Amino acid sequence: QGKDFQLRPNQEVPLVENMSDVPSNAPEYCPGTGSDQAGKSSACQGCPNQAICASGMAKGPDAAIEEIKKKMAKVKHKILVLSGKGGVGKSTFSAHLAYCLASDETKQVALLDIDICGPSIPTMMGLEGEQVHQSGSGWSPVYVEDNLGVMSVGFLLSGPEDAVIWRGPKKNGMIKQFLRDVDWGEVDYLIVDTPPGTSDEHLSIVQYLSAAGIDGAVLITTPQEVSLQDVRKEIHFCRKVKLPIIGIVENMSSFVCPKCKNKSQIFPPTSGGAEKMCKDLNVPLLGKVPLDPRIGKSCDEGKSFFAEVPDSPAAASYKSIIQRIQNYCSTCEQ
Repeated sequence: QGKDFQLRPNQEVPLVENMSDVPSNAPEYCPGTGSDQAGKSSACQGCPNQAICASGMAKGPDAAIEEIKKKMAKVKHKILVLSGKGGVGKSTFSAHLAYCLASDETKQVALLDIDICGPSIPTMMGLEGEQVHQSGSGWSPVYVEDNLGVMSVGFLLSGPEDAVIWRGPKKNGMIKQFLRDVDWGEVDYLIVDTPPGTSDEHLSIVQYLSAAGIDGAVLITTPQEVSLQDVRKEIHFCRKVKLPIIGIVENMSSFVCPKCKNKSQIFPPTSGGAEKMCKDLNVPLLGKVPLDPRIGKSCDEGKSFFAEVPDSPAAASYKSIIQRIQNYCSTCEQ
């Protein structure tokens, strides 16, 4: 395996072109059934599919992509929420984007959590301990409100402390099942909360939704250079897979005291923060959300921050950012 995957200095990391071509029973470094190396790579040794792949019989588009396209025909807007690094508030933003959009009772909102190994959305949405039910039309989402449905691998675990220890192909199969088998119904906004990074889950969701069309991605960062470094990689990923970037959100950009309202910098933007990065890379800056400990408290308690502290500076920032996202999606309809 090592000789196939060694990188030379300054060599660009290769992109696995189609994670949907990786069988669920494939080894860790499967090159994909559509690859020229299918059945021939050292990673294929011992794989039950090796002979079929080597013969070329396995090549061809994944039939699930067309099935998902039909399923997603009822979904108007699809938004991915990405981050290069963990701990920057990506799932928090996804949850509050869903809460805010669903505050308009005329809109139907769906929140899909594909952070397979770290599903925090059930806790943030106040749904911990809930389970998925199956009907003749597929899996039923778990509903926060009549117009806000949620799906997460967290609903499939026996307990909140259970670990999901899966390799890429099994994660890929789970994401396929979420998109193909969940009965979302008529939906105005589908928000997809992803794990940090640019790996299996990100490739899978982009490729499975490629035929259905994705409005774009919202990228989350904090002001520190160590976070911005990874967001630059995320921007490069989006451009490489032709995923439109709606814009960047800078979380924890400052601290506004809930009592005196004075503002201070907890995480100084040593390299100019998200604002400079957006100018350098020609990417929209959607806005900055100040650090507010009540946001974390709301998430831990599974409540909407907008309902708990509607007049806070952070709530105002969220609403301004979300309005810009809605404006962007409206232009996609035209």
